[in-house]
Amino acid sequence: MQYNRNKSYLNKHKIIYRRDPISDIPTETFPWGSYYENGTRECYTLFNSNAKITTYKSLKWHLYVLWYLNPKMDQEGFESISRYVSNKRNGFTTFTVSEQVLQNMIYEVSIMDLEAPPPNNLRKVIFNDFTGLETREKLSIVGKLVGKSKISGSEVYEAMLLINHSNETITVKKIAAALGCSTRTIYRHMGNELKKEKELLNQQL
Repeated sequence: MQYNRNKSYLNKHKIIYRRDPISDIPTETFPWGSYYENGTRECYTLFNSNAKITTYKSLKWHLYVLWYLNPKMDQEGFESISRYVSNKRNGFTTFTVSEQVLQNMIYEVSIMDLEAPPPNNLRKVIFNDFTGLETREKLSIVGKLVGKSKISGSEVYEAMLLINHSNETITVKKIAAALGCSTRTIYRHMGNELKKEKELLNQQL
């Protein structure tokens, strides 16, 4: 049974689960957002797409990012948020997590270096919230900005997210159309990680 994602606990306890870059400087800024020519890994947007957490590895990464983004959170608070996010009924995961697995995961995250940024996807285009732009308009902006540099995995990833946000199935043809290039170019820049991400995003529609 699928459950809708319930972020009420996170919002009630003022848990930070999204953050724009804090030290990387955008190449250009616009009313709708920012463009980073060399990309940034400082943009964290947890629970911003329709995709749910489908693997233990992904769950562990989400818990790691949550504690990193909330440095004032103590051990008790981290355990509470970990239990909430890992509870399938709250709509964040697609699977049930046993108590033993959760305990091990909490311990493993607690001994990580919380001063070091968790690994993250490279982003070049970051849109502000409530821009009023339609998905097609956002894709058009990404496509135009790509013309300033060579296409890389970050542009492919950005296009994938935008297509997913419009509740459409992600295809290589759609990505290529959005970025104004050939499907061959997309295949060349879509590594295994992006292929897996594409599959996961499509599964959640």
